[in-house]
Amino acid sequence: MSSEWPVKKLGDLVTFLSGGTPSKSNKDYWNGDIPWISASSMQSTRYHDSDLRVTPLGSINGTRSVPAGTVLLLVRGGALHNKIPVGITTREVTFNQDVKALVPKNEDITPYYLLAWLISSRELLLGKVENTGIGAGKLDTKILQDLDVPVPPKMELLRLELFSKALDDKIILNQNINQTLEQMAQALFKSWFVDFEPVKAKMAALEAGGSQEDVTLAAMTAISGKDADALAVFEREHPEQYAELKATTELFPSAMQECELGGIPEGWSIKPLDEIATYQNGLALQKFRPENENDFLPVVKIAQLKKGFADGEEKASPNIKHECIIDDGDVVFSWSGSLMVDIWCGGRAALNQHLFKVSSSRYPKWLYYKYTTHHLIEFQRIAEAKAVTMGHIKREHLSQAICLIPSSETVHAFTPFFEPVLNKVISNRLETRKLENIRDTLLPKLLSGEITLPEAEQAVSEAENV
Repeated sequence: MSSEWPVKKLGDLVTFLSGGTPSKSNKDYWNGDIPWISASSMQSTRYHDSDLRVTPLGSINGTRSVPAGTVLLLVRGGALHNKIPVGITTREVTFNQDVKALVPKNEDITPYYLLAWLISSRELLLGKVENTGIGAGKLDTKILQDLDVPVPPKMELLRLELFSKALDDKIILNQNINQTLEQMAQALFKSWFVDFEPVKAKMAALEAGGSQEDVTLAAMTAISGKDADALAVFEREHPEQYAELKATTELFPSAMQECELGGIPEGWSIKPLDEIATYQNGLALQKFRPENENDFLPVVKIAQLKKGFADGEEKASPNIKHECIIDDGDVVFSWSGSLMVDIWCGGRAALNQHLFKVSSSRYPKWLYYKYTTHHLIEFQRIAEAKAVTMGHIKREHLSQAICLIPSSETVHAFTPFFEPVLNKVISNRLETRKLENIRDTLLPKLLSGEITLPEAEQAVSEAENV
């Protein structure tokens, strides 16, 4: 039991190492192969990549490198007002000045046990966050060093470490699978709806004097990525799937038509974004407070959309209009401040103003989700160009965002390529959220001695079988 374990100060158990930023003006320091971890890189509990990377020369000039298995903790940034970004490296990385590396001084604790304790102590750590005066939060090193950490016997520590790591590994696996699925869906959408690769493949085959069979084969190659020989094998081994691929290929036209946008696939139509979906703005929910403490909906603002769950920080009446209530699987578009598009998987909630609930009675979710995401970069550019404190877009920008839409028959035929991927992403995110809730509920109880390890393992098993 943890009540019987000795307690030591965090500062006696670990060394705090500071990071930094190599000079941005020295090109020899940047665009290398070594990740440079900052707040934007700390979205999970495993760190192996980042948007910015440094060279070996950069890693020893102005920053610090640490090996795989090092715990990194964000100690300064706006994110600290809502969460405690913490994780462990899975390869050599460098990190900036807003991050601390926590390195065990001896074998009293291991990096993974340290990570488990930090995750279990998130509420405690959130209570230690100070304001910097410029909107960011700060965790003072001296305060962190003075925190009490229970130190279990070696065998118990290793068992706790394995339990925590197994939960985290499942969460990371789901996140990695979703990243791959989303990349696949995005590549397919770009190929079909932006670059028109199947159409152009057909046109090229016709221009080369090919037969109708050659034209179809060229488009099948463009869609599947398989050459003629591989397609022949595919036809023998998977005749039904081959027939489906061929039928899908035949839905693409073999010519482009001219319009004000230039060339678009023949027979496709041009529609504004707000014609393929309804963009329902949320409410000023301070006007719709619950009548009692037990009957309410948690409010979702931009902060909750970023976190992926409704934290109940604000509450609203459950009797608001249905159009402004969101649930798992709904598409939400933040159109003011931090512009983003996401599939909500945080449970039933009330949608605040500055957020759109996106839906359609005519087109499938994958189509309007992909097109809204497709136009996001342009919307972000418009918002950033506004000389106001909070950039935003207007409804007129939805009307100006153009979508190229094939026939209803074709959209229906395309759905099996996109919808299962989107449904799997949603399913994985819901499972991940459940695992995070299990982890965040059980770890504090486990490390405080409220429950035993076998009881925690039993709770996980029961939750996974629900």
